[in-house]
Amino acid sequence: PPPPQGGPAPAVIEAITKGNKVVFFDVTLGADEKGNGGNALGRIKLELYVKDCPKTCENFRQFCTGQHLRNSQPTGYKNSTFHRVMKDFMIQGGDFLNHDGTGKTCIYSENRGFDDENLSLKHDRPGILSMANSGPNTNGSQFFITCGRAEWLDGKHVVFGSVLDADSMLTVRKCEAVPVSGVGNRPRV
Repeated sequence: PPPPQGGPAPAVIEAITKGNKVVFFDVTLGADEKGNGGNALGRIKLELYVKDCPKTCENFRQFCTGQHLRNSQPTGYKNSTFHRVMKDFMIQGGDFLNHDGTGKTCIYSENRGFDDENLSLKHDRPGILSMANSGPNTNGSQFFITCGRAEWLDGKHVVFGSVLDADSMLTVRKCEAVPVSGVGNRPRV
């Protein structure tokens, strides 16, 4: 049955009942860096596996909500981009510092990463939310969402959540379908 008017969707209630957190991105194609213009692609709801990766989830959650402050200003993913798109593999985002995959920060220490928290969860299907890194114990703000199985990443990247529902996965697929250019697989918009 549909959720009550204005109430949370059943998948959200289920995730929260399990003790997890739910966050979301409203994705727009072609907006400027302040979020103006462009075409709305949809919303990506993400379930965060708080029991398995509490530190990683809290870092991500605060960047989703803008709760983390940097220079007394809310800091996070709002108006940031998916800077790397690789069809049948993943979409990567979270570099709200440099917007090109080179920026790193976290809520625990400015311009540094934090340690891998749990490497036991698998990249076994599309829709897995995982930390992007540059080697062991280098997690920051960057993340990726899988568009297919990626078992070669198991034990190397921290899986800390997943896409919550079919509508959200459709939005991921729309992002995956954006034309890319260059070595860095940067979306052309």
